[in-house]
Amino acid sequence: MRLAYVIVSYLFAPVYALYWLFRGVAENAYWERFGQRFGFGYPDLPGGTIWIHAVSVGEVQATAPLVRQLAKRFPDRPMLVTTVTPTGAARARALFGDSVAHSYVPYEASCAVNRFFAAVKPDLALIMETEIWPNLYYACGRRNIPLVLVSARISPRSVGKYRRWLPLFRETLSFGIVIAAQSEADAERFRSLGANPLRTSVTGNIKFDIELPGDLQDKGAKLRSQHFGKRPVWIAASTHDGEEGQLLDAHARLRASLPDALLVLVPRHPDRFSNVAAHLSRRGIKYVARTQGVACTPDTEVFLGDTMGEVPLFYAASDIAFVGGTLVPVGGHNLLEPAALGLPIVTGPHLFNTEDIAEMFSSVGASRLVHSDRELARTLQEWFENPELAQAIGNKGRDIVIQNRGALDRFLTLLQPLMKGIGG
Repeated sequence: MRLAYVIVSYLFAPVYALYWLFRGVAENAYWERFGQRFGFGYPDLPGGTIWIHAVSVGEVQATAPLVRQLAKRFPDRPMLVTTVTPTGAARARALFGDSVAHSYVPYEASCAVNRFFAAVKPDLALIMETEIWPNLYYACGRRNIPLVLVSARISPRSVGKYRRWLPLFRETLSFGIVIAAQSEADAERFRSLGANPLRTSVTGNIKFDIELPGDLQDKGAKLRSQHFGKRPVWIAASTHDGEEGQLLDAHARLRASLPDALLVLVPRHPDRFSNVAAHLSRRGIKYVARTQGVACTPDTEVFLGDTMGEVPLFYAASDIAFVGGTLVPVGGHNLLEPAALGLPIVTGPHLFNTEDIAEMFSSVGASRLVHSDRELARTLQEWFENPELAQAIGNKGRDIVIQNRGALDRFLTLLQPLMKGIGG
């Protein structure tokens, strides 16, 4: 099965290359360091590298406490963070600067994978969440590089897809991989795909150990004072194509009863900023973009967050949070950032990427699920008109974050025997 996978990976290499080239037409960042996707141009690290792979922005953000702990314990070890997306790369640079090397993860062709390992020479591989790369994992196993899945999860809908390739995934997960699962349900799904039960543990989700800057709320209050004043403000963060239209419809309904309400709209991907701005213009909506550097006026309807890395700041300046990727079947994004700030949270029904956390929130009334722009508008109006209710809901979410902290400590305890093996 692995041989067939290797052959297929080579056959699809041109398709993969064309995909990234076409993505670069809309956003030139996809052309940057293009060779790294095929095994060329990696940072030449001296050896003993601790390698951490995080797909995009959310996963990179979640690695921040882990990276800082590893840097304390292994100050002489080089660290490498790999991502798939340019937005993840940008977030890594913003968080870690030059203290951590960055590259794009190589495509699954064996030649690219081998060049990657020859350049970066990792002693330990930490893979965030759901990334399963058979050739990368095989390369780690063949080189006796310990590989750990951090905050590992598999959604129920993904299990069926993996089962179709069960022999491959059984082999992939049999290379002595350590799995630190988010929940017992995730751990059982990994076991059903062939993971070693003795190497599969439940440590929780290190995203609960979120680190927000100590001055974030002060900066949020300052931004609000400069731009929003005392207006009722709600944020729709990490939104996707097909979602903004529904959100703007909900905002129009909300403004029929609360005419001074303001929407902070933050698309998930930078290559869509201009498209969303054009959408606002076509609808005749008065908006101010963050990059314009001007303050909102009383007739501004939407504040467009067209910058990278400022979502936490925008949350801190808002009253209510809608988390994107949930009104369309993307699966949802990070609920914990707004919850850590005590914001009441509303989502759409598509939450399969964050189902365990979403269930925690909904089970205690720390969030509300809506299915349409009408339901969203009614929820927003209810919460704006009942600030005590909104605050109580937000406090429940903050309590969940506080009560579930500690996953990072549990993970580091699990990692300790491997860390001794690579320790300097």
